[in-house]
Amino acid sequence: MTGGGGGNGRDGENLGARRIPGPRAAADDSEGLASMTPEPAPPVLSHKVLKSLLGAWALSACSAEETAAVEDHLTACAPCAEEALRLRDAVGLLHSDVSLDLDPMLRGRVLEGCLGRRPAKIPVPAWAAAYDAETARLDALLRDFGDSEWHAPVRLKWFEDERQINRKTTVAGVIAHLMAVDGLVSTALGLDDPLGTGVKPLSPTERTETYWSAAFRPLTRAVREPWRDQSHTLIRTVSFAGRGVAEQSVPYGDFALPLQDSLLERAFECWVHGGDIADAVDYPYEPPAAAHLHRMIDLAARLLPATLAGRRRAGLAAPARQLVTAGSPGRSLHLEVEGRGGGNWYIALDSPAAVGSPDHTVAQVALDGVEFCRLVAGHVPPVEAAAGQEGDREAIRDVLFAAASLSRL
Repeated sequence: MTGGGGGNGRDGENLGARRIPGPRAAADDSEGLASMTPEPAPPVLSHKVLKSLLGAWALSACSAEETAAVEDHLTACAPCAEEALRLRDAVGLLHSDVSLDLDPMLRGRVLEGCLGRRPAKIPVPAWAAAYDAETARLDALLRDFGDSEWHAPVRLKWFEDERQINRKTTVAGVIAHLMAVDGLVSTALGLDDPLGTGVKPLSPTERTETYWSAAFRPLTRAVREPWRDQSHTLIRTVSFAGRGVAEQSVPYGDFALPLQDSLLERAFECWVHGGDIADAVDYPYEPPAAAHLHRMIDLAARLLPATLAGRRRAGLAAPARQLVTAGSPGRSLHLEVEGRGGGNWYIALDSPAAVGSPDHTVAQVALDGVEFCRLVAGHVPPVEAAAGQEGDREAIRDVLFAAASLSRL
């Protein structure tokens, strides 16, 4: 702590522990003459004047007389001595060989630490925690964007009609897309919809196209505040709503999800598009926390049997080979996800009503957790996704393509 008194007492003693090196005096052209000249006596200067000279002294910009007067003053004035130490340390930061740029990962680490250590006054349900964290992480990335970054081009990718397709937009367009689809959850909870009143489409793609068409062109950074307000409102609403709200249905047009799965799906898309934005502006972006990533992978694994059945009806997957009664174990694929958020899942192959079982495994696929999520997001072609494959090749192909078909705009 810094003392507030004069030169006598404890403050004066502490100064002895850390000597302040004086600035190197300029050499005289004639050493012989300098040795014969007596050192000038320090001029008598007021405390106010000496304090005003501290900055120049730290930069070695004082005259010899001023340097002597300042250094003599520092031995008797603890506040000025402390200030001189701070100024001398600050001068070291002015060297051009020292980078003043912050570690690009610093914000993410600080935010992750805060989210992990500071309990909320109103606890967020465990099933909504991933959405809470991912919207906060994306908002932290967006916070300091300038106008040029908000207009940076972003290419959204997904898997459709057995091939990867893409759509070009901007950073602002991506946030508008997230807000438009989050509006499905808002509407299910009786909150305001960003598309306004009237008949609104339920398909995420149609909602996005509708919002993009109605918005002022081009979309700007002004979209960030309403998107963030909407996410805050969703989290606050589900936190106060109680247990029963978790199973409330959220319609997506041709399918529906329970609210707890819907917010998990929204967290997944927020992370994926956060990565798209970070790539567009050349900025690092880490995967979600392991516990949140595990929940996202689990949701995708639970959706795969029904997705397989839908693709089979469309003629895009092999026919069922072994039908069983609902709730009974059937032919299964072992999905082994490694690394962060990993685990083991058994995917029923022939019917969504069957139960995946280790005893009925006919194939196994092993891949990294983040890589599996990139497959589900449509960012990786199915034929390139799995690191390890064993068993029924047809079943493996059907599951990998079903995982990619979970993606959409």
